[in-house]
Amino acid sequence: MNSSLAKVSTLDVILGATTLYLLAVFLRRRIRPRLPPGPRSLPIIGNIWDVPTKQPWKVFAGWSQNWGDLISLQVLGQTMVVVNSPKITFDMLEKKSAIYSDRPTLTMADEMVGWRYALSDTSYSDRFRKYRRLIHSVVGTRASVEEYLPVEEHETRKFLRLTLADPDPQVRSQSLTAGAIILQITYGYEVHDGDDPIVNIVDKATDQFSELVRPGAYLVDTLPILRYIPDWFPGTKFKQIAHAYAGTLRSMVDVPFRLTRDQMSLGRARPSFVANQLSAEECIDEDIIKWAAASLYSGGVTVSSIHSFFLAMMLYPDVQSKAHAEIDAIMGQDRLPSFSDRDQLPYVEALVSEVLRWNPVGPLGVPHRLREDDIHEGYFIPKDSLIIPNIWKFLHDPETYADPEVFNPDRFLPHNGKGPELDPRTYCFGFGRRICPGMRVADASLFISCAMSLAVFDISKPRDEAGNLIEPVVEYSSNIISHPGPFKRSIKPRSPKAEVLISALP
Repeated sequence: MNSSLAKVSTLDVILGATTLYLLAVFLRRRIRPRLPPGPRSLPIIGNIWDVPTKQPWKVFAGWSQNWGDLISLQVLGQTMVVVNSPKITFDMLEKKSAIYSDRPTLTMADEMVGWRYALSDTSYSDRFRKYRRLIHSVVGTRASVEEYLPVEEHETRKFLRLTLADPDPQVRSQSLTAGAIILQITYGYEVHDGDDPIVNIVDKATDQFSELVRPGAYLVDTLPILRYIPDWFPGTKFKQIAHAYAGTLRSMVDVPFRLTRDQMSLGRARPSFVANQLSAEECIDEDIIKWAAASLYSGGVTVSSIHSFFLAMMLYPDVQSKAHAEIDAIMGQDRLPSFSDRDQLPYVEALVSEVLRWNPVGPLGVPHRLREDDIHEGYFIPKDSLIIPNIWKFLHDPETYADPEVFNPDRFLPHNGKGPELDPRTYCFGFGRRICPGMRVADASLFISCAMSLAVFDISKPRDEAGNLIEPVVEYSSNIISHPGPFKRSIKPRSPKAEVLISALP
């Protein structure tokens, strides 16, 4: 009798506890706000087929008409939240930066290749804060960047000379210029004209990074267990790619660092970020210095912007004519613009702002990762969600920018009693504690490249053998760093005086 009662009591306790647990789960789910709206997901795989791979920023912008400014997707259990509103983005990534500043870990890029040690991908940790402090000391303030403006001017003059000598492969000249500036600042390394081994390594690594982090690029990011499949198994080419890309990354981090250290031991090192840190009284881990230095490089960003500038000048000749007129009025045609002229060139300044807005280099930025559950705008955002700000949409919102598809620098100048439209720098360099630390250098490089090019070059559409204009196709890549596709162009000196001015450059 007592044994039977004991059995019943035990069973009752188990059933009661289970019932209470299920009831608690049910009530918690009923009480907890739901996820932001989005496309209907399928069991297990979620929205894996809904994630766009071609210019996703435009697709996400279109989705806002159906689901609003906060949209969620589920991909094999991973929550992705697309933010189509700048206000919501600032509320999340700026005001709540303590929990919205982490980075997702990508199996391919971070674990297999090694990008997890770079500033862009490292978690919000003590290592991240050390990187930021070091980099801020070099390029984080206006005063610190002013120290390097002569380097920017010198390297841009070299770019003009290289472009005049061979105007067709100008993208390579742009890459050399962007690389030369940051490599001098970081390592005291002077780039060789034409073909430079260090620039080649760095460009290759940054191009590979842009490919690696493109959404949906590698299945192993969705199914991390695939990394443990034997190399001989079919479908494991990604492992060979990871091995090759890891070698490129190691070269980018190690080769210029060793070069600077060797020059220091010989007493021949130029002043630079690395030389200063290695000789500082404060003992800093070499690995931190090495990766902070590698993280300074943003040549791919600058090159894409300058490429967009040349494309825009071909498509909008009236804009180019206005810029020519302003430069000629301020300094004539006997010298090149310098940074000291920047305040006197408001139209050129507005043109640079429009380059940043028209086709932003990072249309979706780099995703942030949420460190803990959050309720935002009445929606539940679970821990580890990826937060994707749609920067492209912010910069193409017709309520903020009139005729956003048109390249129009006048939008950033006061006109008919109206103030200028919002500065795109508010969005294009990122948000919160993850804002781009090299943005001042990138902005300075873009300004001086545009101003000097406009001073001496006529940029126009080329003609075919029959004399017909060749219309460029405006098509941007879908990588995290978005570049315009290849296009033909015609670049000629504006006048014999301009040609002499370029030829006389050192």
